[in-house]
Amino acid sequence: MSVYDFKAKTIRGEEISLETYKGKVLLIVNTASKCGLTPQYEGLQALYERYKDEGLVILGFPCNQFKEQEPESEEKIEAFCKLNYGVTFPLFAKVDVIGDNAHPLFKYLTSRGPAEQFDIKWNFAKFLVDREGNVVERIDPQVTPAEIEGKIKSLLA
Repeated sequence: MSVYDFKAKTIRGEEISLETYKGKVLLIVNTASKCGLTPQYEGLQALYERYKDEGLVILGFPCNQFKEQEPESEEKIEAFCKLNYGVTFPLFAKVDVIGDNAHPLFKYLTSRGPAEQFDIKWNFAKFLVDREGNVVERIDPQVTPAEIEGKIKSLLA
């Protein structure tokens, strides 16, 4: 099993298979627009622009589970991201990332390693996935996109 076995709804409501991204390096992030870490959108977009032609895709999954920091509709989330951070990487419909109602993709992502290392405790948890769809690492929310650039470059090489 890999991340390619899952489907998700885009921010515009179209269901797509993550197999669409087969052969790409993925950075899967649970995001929020009203969080102290929201400025990470800027760094995520910079990484995407710098490495998308080499095979990096960032997948943003808005989530309202952490202090209700993503209360808006998908339409407003998309507009906010584009207007404030110039986001062009794929955004998805709002999902739960923890608990019984967590999206199956996030249940899978958090089951790939030791629970204490792979649990999602806040917005902007990041999962790095190699070109074969294997979860390589979960990266803490406080770690900025710039700090993981080296890891991304090594997976792209």
